[in-house]
Amino acid sequence: MWAIVLFMLVGGVPPRPVISPAASSCVRCHLQLEGDLLEPARLFEHDVHFKRGLSCNACHGGDPTVGVDTGGPGDAMNRAKGYIGRPPRKKIAALCASCHSNLDFMRTYNPQARVDQYAEYLTSVHGKKYVAGDPNVATCTDCHGIHGILEVAAPNSPVYATNVATTCARCHADPKRMQAYSIPTNQFELYSGSVHAEALMKNNDLGAPTCNDCHGNHGAAPPGLESVANVCGQCHSVQWDLFDKSPHKKAFAEGNLPACATCHENHDIHRTSDAMLGVDENATCVTCHDKGSKGYTVAAEMKSGILDLQNRLETARQLLQRAERAGMEVSGPLYNLSEGRDRLIQARVVVHGFDAPALLKVLEEGNKIAASCKESGDKALDELSYRRKGLAVSVAILLVMICLLLIKIRRLGK
Repeated sequence: MWAIVLFMLVGGVPPRPVISPAASSCVRCHLQLEGDLLEPARLFEHDVHFKRGLSCNACHGGDPTVGVDTGGPGDAMNRAKGYIGRPPRKKIAALCASCHSNLDFMRTYNPQARVDQYAEYLTSVHGKKYVAGDPNVATCTDCHGIHGILEVAAPNSPVYATNVATTCARCHADPKRMQAYSIPTNQFELYSGSVHAEALMKNNDLGAPTCNDCHGNHGAAPPGLESVANVCGQCHSVQWDLFDKSPHKKAFAEGNLPACATCHENHDIHRTSDAMLGVDENATCVTCHDKGSKGYTVAAEMKSGILDLQNRLETARQLLQRAERAGMEVSGPLYNLSEGRDRLIQARVVVHGFDAPALLKVLEEGNKIAASCKESGDKALDELSYRRKGLAVSVAILLVMICLLLIKIRRLGK
């Protein structure tokens, strides 16, 4: 069905003739006007289509070769010459697709550009409602803009990674617009306080996820309960592999609980900490595991083991740093200590498998490293103490000898 619709809307609509923007009477005329009639021509100067040699007629139709002096705007905007004026909102997606879904046409301008965005859009929540006639759902121009469309890679583009959340929020944070769909409007507020937003928006880490990384872009859809972990697992693959083999996967499925989001939330994802583990009042585990249950006991043991390793590593670090500041050679143990910290990090990841023996194995490896480093630190400080005592004795002997020598000199002087 969609293949037929796509062919009728796209395959049967050839792209309009290309004319240089500099030669377009549309641009030249509108630059001489004011207000709303000037703004499109002014913005279009920075548009990616303008830079690739396309002009107004590509979307609006008409004859841009008719000059102001030779024919006037009436001839340029002649319906008989294909002029459509402002495209109806319900036809915008198909209009954009008339070029962007045409492989031969797009190859001329950008051989690497995808030509399946429109087909993908039709499968999305937005696309389905759009085709059904809903005028409020997002279409191409809502995300990409109209006359000042920028390349996706442009930092000031509304669909650049650091701007995507703000762009989505223009609709999804609008209570009036979302009222008809019973969709919450606090997603952007929650996301803005998340560890993902901090990495992306504050630290400019383009690898951090934003809306479209989890929901998709042209094929946007909310992840179902069964797909949440797969979405998160695209980045957090090790944690997902562990969870996939854990007893919690079956329990969460039976309880109709989303995998990762049950413990970490979805939009409001905060930096993880050891406080989430265990049986303290604010720990995540106690929301499901009652006191006295096996899960409760295992959660307490897992946190206790991790905190114990952390304390052992910290004790060893302090000893080695004291020795290093005193001038002792402890570079080897300090290097080994980094391996111990790796085991601590590994242990915090292994908890996603909820396999106590597997965690215990990692903790034992870390504890051995911590014990070895502490022993090296103790030996270095013992040697330092021994050296200081030896130095004190040597200085004392030298002082006694100096005193005796002075006494002797005074006697010889008398």
